[in-house]
Amino acid sequence: MTAPDETRERAHGRELDARATELDARATEADARATEADARATEADLPDTEADAPDTAAAPAASGPAGALELRKPGEVTPPGTKDVAPRAARDLDAPAPEGATAPEAVTTEPDGLAERDDGGGGDDDGGPGVPASHRRRRRPLRTAVLVAVAVAVVGGAGAAATGVLGGDGDGSDTAAPDAPPRTTKVQRTTLTRTETVNGNLGYGDTTAVAAPAGGRGSGGVVTWVPEDGDVLKRGDTVYRVAEREVPLLYGSIPFYRTLNTGSEGADVRILERNLAALGYTGFTVDDAYTSGTAAAVRDWQDDLGREETGAVRPADAVVAPGARRVADVRAVPGAPLGGTVLSWTGTERAVTVDLDAQFEDLVRKGTKATVTLPDDSTVRAEVTDVGTPTTARDGGGGDGGGSGGGSGDDKATLPVELKVPAQRGLGRYQAASVDVSLKAETRKNVLVVPVNALVAQRGGGYAVDVVEPGGDVRRVPVKPGMFADSMVEVSGKGLTAGTVVGVPK
Repeated sequence: MTAPDETRERAHGRELDARATELDARATEADARATEADARATEADLPDTEADAPDTAAAPAASGPAGALELRKPGEVTPPGTKDVAPRAARDLDAPAPEGATAPEAVTTEPDGLAERDDGGGGDDDGGPGVPASHRRRRRPLRTAVLVAVAVAVVGGAGAAATGVLGGDGDGSDTAAPDAPPRTTKVQRTTLTRTETVNGNLGYGDTTAVAAPAGGRGSGGVVTWVPEDGDVLKRGDTVYRVAEREVPLLYGSIPFYRTLNTGSEGADVRILERNLAALGYTGFTVDDAYTSGTAAAVRDWQDDLGREETGAVRPADAVVAPGARRVADVRAVPGAPLGGTVLSWTGTERAVTVDLDAQFEDLVRKGTKATVTLPDDSTVRAEVTDVGTPTTARDGGGGDGGGSGGGSGDDKATLPVELKVPAQRGLGRYQAASVDVSLKAETRKNVLVVPVNALVAQRGGGYAVDVVEPGGDVRRVPVKPGMFADSMVEVSGKGLTAGTVVGVPK
């Protein structure tokens, strides 16, 4: 809006204000006249009320004082012998008009279109004769409307103040005291251990293949007997038969790789002598030397096996394994020539194997303790007995796809880990199952801990706990959380000690 336009608008506003003031003055004057007219009408009604006079509109004027009453303007004189019905008209302003009569429509024109039309509407503030109808009928409704508006504003303001809509700074949550918690607990001082849970498999451990001897006497014959899957073989038991010659199991860490006879020395000689002694043969000293006493004991052993008594031991005469074995899968078929893999076997005790992500390599070493959770949610203790070398699926050549597009998942390095379960009875009847293995990842000793849900997030970051005083008062104390484990969290904060009562939500 330009400056001239703004000036004209302001002038027009001032003019409207002046006209409104003038109208209020006229209305006040009209109210005064109406009050005076009401007083005169009341005075004129008194004689008629007392005499119960008939309506002058329907009968000739009565003689006497009642008929002489008339309403005149100042200085006006009624001619003698004329009927003056003005007083009755003044008294009957609110009476219904005679049938067939039409009341004139009173219109008051105000400056600048500020006009109001008297539509015969209500209100008991009707002025007397000579007062414009618009002024007689608008004053009291206007005042009533103003009073109602003020009352509504007061009530609305009170309601807004009560509900906090108009509240000052609008944020009292930071300074208000915390509500009393539904339940409480105490700060504890303890050792907190964080564990890492990984997937494992319960079984009998890795399988090992038993191959037929390569060449030499005792190889290439016909297989005449093999054990069954699940059989447990111990020291001295027959692993298989070739042309009805028994091939027994001996315990040791080194397989027979040469022919042993008098004069031989080495670790394989010691393994042979140790097994002969365990089977009950005597006459020699268990050492690294193959003596005549050793040869005599070997001949006695060969006789019991139904073999030729040579006093010498060939590689094909026995199968060496670390201990008792459980047959996992038999490959050789009786009646077929001996060759290739005869069978595969495992250890006799159930163990847990884990393909551990290489990122957790620092969590395991031989002797590391772990907890195994079985499918029925029961748990047993375990111990790491072997940690292999990190490998990938591509290293092992595994997978059914065999293609080069295996994706990045094929290159994920894993670490083969085997765990022994000392309490085998705790495994129940499970022979093979998927289990969860919890490895100890971190331990914090002598620290203060609270339940995780006792932590309260603070506006702007950080955490706190609600400390409950002996008298029931609650104060919020900032804390620094540490390690999380087993639904507990390590905390440190000013004034916190073991036994401090803190609130815990439901």
